[in-house]
Amino acid sequence: MINSFYKPISFLLCLLGSLLFSPAESPAQGRKVNFEKQIWPFLKNSCVDCHRASYKKDGKLKKPKGGLRLDAAWAITLGSEDGAIIDAGKAGESAIYTSVMLPADDDDVMPPEGKADALTEEQKVLLKQWIDEGADFGGWAGSLEGKPKELSNSGGKIPVSEIQEVYKKLAAGLKPTSEQQWNAIVEKGGRVMPLAEQSPLLAVDFRHSEQEVTDDSLAGLSALGNHLALLDLSQTGITDSALGSIGKLERLVRLDLHETQVGDAGVAHLATLKNIRYINLYSTQVSDKGLQQLGKLKSLREVYLWHSKVTAKGVKQLQKKLPNAKIVWK
Repeated sequence: MINSFYKPISFLLCLLGSLLFSPAESPAQGRKVNFEKQIWPFLKNSCVDCHRASYKKDGKLKKPKGGLRLDAAWAITLGSEDGAIIDAGKAGESAIYTSVMLPADDDDVMPPEGKADALTEEQKVLLKQWIDEGADFGGWAGSLEGKPKELSNSGGKIPVSEIQEVYKKLAAGLKPTSEQQWNAIVEKGGRVMPLAEQSPLLAVDFRHSEQEVTDDSLAGLSALGNHLALLDLSQTGITDSALGSIGKLERLVRLDLHETQVGDAGVAHLATLKNIRYINLYSTQVSDKGLQQLGKLKSLREVYLWHSKVTAKGVKQLQKKLPNAKIVWK
């Protein structure tokens, strides 16, 4: 369990660690740390076994130690029973970092000696850099199990009150779907869930499908089109053709297309999404031409473009068109 985060000795040790690992030694020097690609893998390996949603093992209920979950962006942001574990921009004052910088035989070192793989020096440097850069989760949300309704999924900067008002407005007067209407999606490997208890809005996720996901897999979306608020097609085999039907989802708020072959022709279909707040186009074929289409989406608040084909000039022009949006591209 992470505890005693505010011990003076822990803080001093962390400050010493900050001096030892200067920016010049950072393995991510010159580019922003990608949480999902660079931080999440070692958190999952070394920390999540003890800090995850409650589960049963050998007939016993296992709860996250110290009330801390590290399997979701919202949970990491929320912190432990002792309070916040991250002070964005200040690794030296963030418990998640100070705890891994303690000596291996310290009672409060994380992970505890012998319980899991200790973080390597490179991983510690990455963790420090990620926090100092603002602790941005990018498009990663993690597990939504047990998430309080008042919290956002991603831990991003969209005000919870604003996004909840959006969902409330979109749900008004909408009749719930039946699970039979979900069958066409489920049979193609999609996971369908209500956005929240008693909400008629739905979230559809193809990310963890055991089947190959192609454009044909989305044929069943039309049956749920008026109810879809969240759609995750990341790391699937969809192409630009699939986005023609997605552009008709009038209540879509969040769309994740990262690591797909989607390009400018596909993005052009999205210009009609009047309620969209979040689009993830990380590692896609989208270029500055596609950004011209995104500029029409005045409702956008978060856009992720790492490793796409956009340029600084294109991003600058998009930011002018969307002054209220957070645009992450490198």
